[in-house]
Amino acid sequence: MAAELDGPRLEPRTGAARQLVVFLHGYGADGNDLIDVGRAWQRLLPHAAFVSPHAPEPCGQAPVGRQWFPLTMRDPEERWLGVNKAAPMLDRFLDAELARRSLPPSALALVGFSQGTMMALHVGLRRAASPAAIVGYSGLFVVPEKVDPEAFANDIRARPPILLVHGDRDDLIPMQALFHASQALASLDIPVEWHLSAGIGHGIDEDGLRHGGEFLARRLPAARM
Repeated sequence: MAAELDGPRLEPRTGAARQLVVFLHGYGADGNDLIDVGRAWQRLLPHAAFVSPHAPEPCGQAPVGRQWFPLTMRDPEERWLGVNKAAPMLDRFLDAELARRSLPPSALALVGFSQGTMMALHVGLRRAASPAAIVGYSGLFVVPEKVDPEAFANDIRARPPILLVHGDRDDLIPMQALFHASQALASLDIPVEWHLSAGIGHGIDEDGLRHGGEFLARRLPAARM
């Protein structure tokens, strides 16, 4: 059995954790890549704990990086097979982190970047209890190459509000992926918002960060005194 996930964590700015935000990094990075986003969001989410697990596999294209699944681009089903293979380990990690903080599943938010967005959408929509929200940066919504719409829809168990953010100059995952994803999610009756960052490539700018943080502040359960 593969080792369980782990990665850097941030304690809440104020008191005990009442919300949990989990960052899922992109291909070739690791958990350290996104944990600073938590620091940027602490003012908006003072009661949130943040964690950014390292993906389970060494990256074939980046010697010191990690991957949720391989990306060779040789198999049209590669992404679909990859998200399904990596999903159980991520699901267990989310359950364990919620238990660690004594938080209900409704206190969870997922934030992905690129390949991490693929994982956030795949796992978040199949959780037994819906997360509070998902934010996906510079990613796409993975569907099987030969999709049976009815079977695919039946696989969706949760419909949390989703924000998708993409750079209009992304040459790695073109911005059309945002529109394909938003249309596919809307067709599944999943509430989705999107933001296009002008002049931005495959990355996150300050405007995108602000939109993500404000979206979570609106969607996560209100902290109660």
